[in-house]
Amino acid sequence: MTRSAVPYPPAPALRASTMLLHRGRHPAAHFGMVNTPVCRGSTIVAGTLDEWESRKLPENPYASYGRFGTPTTHALEELIAQAEGGYKSVVFPSGLAACTHTMLALLKTGDHVLMPDSVYGPTRAFAENLLPRLGISASFYPPCVGAGIAQHLRPQTRVVYTESPGSGTFEVQDIPAIAAQARAVGAWVVLDNTWATPLYFKPFEHGVDISVQAATKYLVGHSDAILGLATANERSWPLLQRGAHDFGQTVGPDDVFLALRGFRTLAVRLRQHWSTGERLARMLAEHPLVDAVLHPALPDDPGHALWTRDFHGASGLFSITLKPLQRAALAAFFDALRLFGIGLSWGGFESLVVPMDMPRRLVQARPQAGHLVRIHAGLEDCEDLAADLRQALAAAQARDACAAPQSFHSSKESPCASLPCP
Repeated sequence: MTRSAVPYPPAPALRASTMLLHRGRHPAAHFGMVNTPVCRGSTIVAGTLDEWESRKLPENPYASYGRFGTPTTHALEELIAQAEGGYKSVVFPSGLAACTHTMLALLKTGDHVLMPDSVYGPTRAFAENLLPRLGISASFYPPCVGAGIAQHLRPQTRVVYTESPGSGTFEVQDIPAIAAQARAVGAWVVLDNTWATPLYFKPFEHGVDISVQAATKYLVGHSDAILGLATANERSWPLLQRGAHDFGQTVGPDDVFLALRGFRTLAVRLRQHWSTGERLARMLAEHPLVDAVLHPALPDDPGHALWTRDFHGASGLFSITLKPLQRAALAAFFDALRLFGIGLSWGGFESLVVPMDMPRRLVQARPQAGHLVRIHAGLEDCEDLAADLRQALAAAQARDACAAPQSFHSSKESPCASLPCP
């Protein structure tokens, strides 16, 4: 028996860090290169008629074309499918594109989609503004409804969309309970898994049919590419694949390569994001200017029990609600920050903050009245980040005290006379 014919036992299941380093890489197919090369191209030629015809697939007779993937694209799709525990994946040019085209792949005129009231704003806008033009209705349910989702289901409900934790306000959803009710009426379950990534939440173990992610965030990890991913189980894959192909979605190979690069260090980076984010959240919870901290890893968070039950970790993204402040004091907080940039997106190596408008809610209003601030803890030293937040909050306090009207002080001297007003 030759060496190549020796029947090796199946490869053991790999732990997360090892899997991210070794899956989706085939050096022997690329001249021994550790990383899958960047393959740029549109036309893929065949040398013979037999070769050309052999490339046609039953579900895609035009598969031999760059729009349907290159070795670079296929490497990323293989890696994400294995990381999520799904059947197959497809790459999209943005996270929103992954969300919207997944829904379009599953929905048709006359159908109904259910969305959590805490859903990502652009996804909500798509459901409210575009789907009705296609004859598809959308309604919103309380994110923490759990098995109570049954009372919101309609005979026409085709998709139950979930996002856990919720965007901006971080409500944790009972995905298994929601999925069980949706499956009972034949509805598909879609989850936005961007916050937890495939490492900290396993969607297909909890009843999800398709998991979508903004790979722009933690998967790329360096704030230098915009990308989306959708992973399906076996029964939903034909619909997802057909929908993606019919809309002509494709992604440039350089962005795909950056996502592959980011994946290799995801486990290491996420541990740091988690640790720093939770430490900052605990520190901020004790600050007198902070009304509430919205972070499911904190023991007093309403979603903590579900997070502990279903998740394997937390990312570095959370929100705080400041106590009501004058506009000048709020500006003083943001303007005083030195290590936190003010910007959209998150998941990169750098720390970010962004002031959030009052989130649109149809079902239940937010209990806090103060300013909502979303925080992304990057990879800087935690103590440096904590010091930056403390001094910015001190600047806000000083400015708010200066802006407050004089009331009970009998002295003619202003109560702010000794306070430095930034």
